Amino acid sequence: MAIHFYRDYTPGARDRFVVSSYEKGIVRFKPQKKLISGFTCGKGRNNRGIITSRHRGGGHKRLYRQIDFKRNKRGVSGRIATVEYDPNRNAYICLIHYEDGEKKYALHPGGIKVGDIIISGPIATTLTGNALPLTNMPLGTTIHNVEITPGRGGQLARAAGTAAKLVAKEGKLVTLRLPSGEVRSISRNCLATIGQVGNVDDNDRTLGKAGSKRWLGKRPKVRGVVMNPVDHPHGGGEGKAPIGRKKPLTPWGHTALGGRNRRNNKYSNTLILRRRKNS
Repeated sequence: MAIHFYRDYTPGARDRFVVSSYEKGIVRFKPQKKLISGFTCGKGRNNRGIITSRHRGGGHKRLYRQIDFKRNKRGVSGRIATVEYDPNRNAYICLIHYEDGEKKYALHPGGIKVGDIIISGPIATTLTGNALPLTNMPLGTTIHNVEITPGRGGQLARAAGTAAKLVAKEGKLVTLRLPSGEVRSISRNCLATIGQVGNVDDNDRTLGKAGSKRWLGKRPKVRGVVMNPVDHPHGGGEGKAPIGRKKPLTPWGHTALGGRNRRNNKYSNTLILRRRKNS
């Protein structure tokens, strides 16, 4: 996909760069009716209406596309029918027509085109788009949509342009290098999809104006140093005052901006061989 640059005909378009998704024959916008469902945004509030996640709300109406993260149709080949835009994620999705007549959505691997054939299961080869157990992959394979628990479906490396790498095998476990830089062990029976998630250029886009952010359902953020002391630990002072503390804090007093906040007794601590930078 190419980057689309806007001319400076308005202030909001002056610095606006987006990924062009209007190439004929590649992306279409009418989803399969049997594979969509209603989608209600919680606006960051809990069951009592209290905000628990800030800066969420508004945005354009969406329909949820039911994505097949499990890829558990073993031994049944499928043909890529379309590559479509999904408003619920930054990666594209592709519609797969299987030989038995079933249709499913899956994440679009980079390099896969309309008409290509993919397959899942232990018999699958290491071609881009195929899904197979980690134990059947050679070392150094680039993968995405990786399962953490066998049969649960892919949970790792699902964002646009991301990929993990298989670096070692030992016993019942394999070692992966994740996009965050973390190195961890996973069961060798977990499934993963070969290749990198498509829409690699998504990270280069610049929205250009505040309204584009609101269309995505993201509300404005306010810095803590401009608040009052009752609202934020960084607040208060005369004029442009510093935060007045040894390290930055969240509105609730926890360490922010790089502080380690992972639980010491988390069940997966023994499986992580090298932590990511901020964990």
